[in-house]
Order: sequence, then C-alpha cells, then structure tokens
Amino acid sequence: MESRVLTGATIRGLSLPSKPAARLAGNSSFPTVRLTGKLSDGGNLICGRQLRPAILLEASPVATAFCSPVKKRDNLRPCLAAASSPAGSSDSSGGAKVGFLEKYPALVTGFFFFMWYFLNVIFNILNKKIYNYFPYPYFVSVIHLFVGVVYCLLSWSVSLPKRAPIDSNLLKLLIPVAACHALGHVTSNVSFAAVAVSFTHTIKALEPFFNAAASQFVLGQSIPITLWLSLAPVVIGVSMASLTELSFNWLGFVSAMISNISFTYRSIYSKKAMTDMDSTNLYAYISIIALIVCIPPALIIEGPQLLKYGFSDAIAKVGLTKFITDLFWVGMFYHLYNQLATNTLERVAPLTHAVGNVLKRVFVIGFSILAFGNKISLQTGIGTSIAIFGVAMYSFIKARLEEEKRQGKAA
Repeated sequence: MESRVLTGATIRGLSLPSKPAARLAGNSSFPTVRLTGKLSDGGNLICGRQLRPAILLEASPVATAFCSPVKKRDNLRPCLAAASSPAGSSDSSGGAKVGFLEKYPALVTGFFFFMWYFLNVIFNILNKKIYNYFPYPYFVSVIHLFVGVVYCLLSWSVSLPKRAPIDSNLLKLLIPVAACHALGHVTSNVSFAAVAVSFTHTIKALEPFFNAAASQFVLGQSIPITLWLSLAPVVIGVSMASLTELSFNWLGFVSAMISNISFTYRSIYSKKAMTDMDSTNLYAYISIIALIVCIPPALIIEGPQLLKYGFSDAIAKVGLTKFITDLFWVGMFYHLYNQLATNTLERVAPLTHAVGNVLKRVFVIGFSILAFGNKISLQTGIGTSIAIFGVAMYSFIKARLEEEKRQGKAA
C-alpha cells in the first residue's frame, strides 16, 4: 500500500473511496491503522508495522473514522516524551540540552556591550596615536577597510559565517549605502587627524540633528515637536564647545560635519536597501564596496607624499615593525567594533541601544581626554555635557516613539 506524508497541511472534507472503507469493515487482513498522539500536536500515524514521520495535520472527523484504535503492538508507539517533557530537560530519548548562551542571554548581551565599548575606545586612542606620527587619514582609512575586508574573506573561507549570495539588484541598492559609508569614514578620520578626538566626537553628536532634518525635508516624514525640542541642547552644547575648544581648526570642524551628513544619507539609503541578509554578511559587502570607493582618492591626494617621505618618516620615528602592527590592529579594532555595534543592535530594543550609543560616546570622550591629557576649558566641558544630554533625550524620545509605532502596527 502506498503511503504519503503531508507536512504543514490541513485535510478537511476528505471523501474516502468506498472500496477501502468496505475492506476496513469486512476484511480482517487489511493493515491495522492506529493514531498515536493527536494529529494537531504532531502525532505519528502507524499503518501496520510502518512508522511514518509526524504529519502535522488538524484532527478531522474523517481522520478519526479512518484510524481506529488498536490495543496491541505497543512496542511501535513512538516516543513523545521529548515533546511533552519540560523545556531544557535532557534524557536518553534525545532531548536537547540548553546551552550556556541560551540560559543566560543577559550576560551575553552585556558582553556584547562591553566589547563594543572596549574596542571603540581602543580604536580611537590607537587611531589618534598613529596620526601623531603618520598624519595621512585617507591612507589610514583605506587600511581600516582593507584589514576588515581581509578578515571577512578569511571568515567566509571557513564558513564563519557562510557567505550569503548577492545579486545585481541588491548590489545596486548597497552601492549608495557603501559610498556614503566610505565618505563618512574618511571625513571622520580627517577630523580625527586634525583636532582632538574628544572634539570630533562632540561635533559628531550633531548627527541626530541631521537625521531629523533629512527625515523631515528629504523623506517628507513628520517629526514631532518633542524631537525638535530635544535637539536644541545638542546644537547649543556643540556651539559652546566649539567656541572655546583649544584644538579647534576649520578642517577638523568641517570634516566632522561632512561626516554627519554622510552618515545621515547612509541611514536614508539603508532604509531603501532593506534586506533579509544577516548583519555580518551585509556589513562585509558594504566594507568591500567602501574599500573600492576609498582607494582612488587616497592614491590621488596622498599617494605622491607617501612615496616621497610619508612612509620613510613614519618608519624612522617608530620603526617598521611597530608601524605595520599599529596599522593592522587599528584596522582590526575598527572592523570588530562596528560589527559588534551591529550585532548588539540585533539583540536589544532600540531604546536600550540608544542608551548604549550615548554612553559609548561619553566613554570615548572621557578616555581620550585621559589618554592624551587634552586640556579643555570649563566652557568646552559644559558644552560637551549639554550636547551629550541632548543626544540622550533625543534618543530616548525617538526610541519610545518607534516602539509605540511598532506596537500599533502589531495590534
């Protein structure tokens, strides 16, 4: 007798042939059919001595009539202990053990936040130390991306993670995202090389203001008045810090502002390029495209200087080994902290991530001041604090509005 297994289907109103029904009623040689467990719960259908895989069907009168109970051959009863046993138990029937990562998700999330902060702080400090003896931000930006791309290619080669396929349509959507990422990354590094790290991050606190402006005037979205009011302290604080910043120069200030605008448009294009691809593969493809975008300007703007005296001066100051290892590690820290930031966003709610992002900026500013001994005026310190407070208020309000919108759609 032929038997078919249907998965995830629903059988309703099935009219059985009269011949099998007659054989079922009058011929004892017809294979006995027994239903073990509820069909709606994934029970197993046993026909004679054949144990078929679970068929996930809804129980119906027809199925009940066709499958009559039998009191013998209990040794064929399938093991449903694993399905009915409490979650997390393990026995000889094959129940899976709950791993440490699944049992303590809060510790894992905390580890993600810690590593995000730690790598970000180390990257900013090491990056600035490199600029103190090798002031070529375009080339260093290329190194950041190049080391990350090599890391991604090696990870793909051992399937950690497995490379996700990409088609021409997705590639067209990712190119604008990667181009804005490249421009924002390069201009951020130009600012890092020109002014103090703490001042660059203070200016970059204005990024929410540009995001709100782009959403209102480019995308045509209505921004609540509460969000605009929360941005007022950001603008005021950055203005106060800039007026009395001891390391201020226009190259660093303008570059940081261009970085804010670039990352704003990166966010806009990212919304248009929504995809089901995991964040690790997505960031890898963006890094590859951004590297291709960054190489030409680095060669044109800094290539001749590097060949004449850039490399030789750096090697003379710190030695070839330290120069190469510094470039390698700053590239690794850059890639890993960005990857961890993306992975952390996937694990927590938007409000939690917003709080973490604000605290990250506080950590970077504070540790950079301690590491380099930067002197800041009282007005700069107050302005930076006001700007950070404004960013925190904006992040809280925006995350709460997005959560309310998400709950409204779900309802």
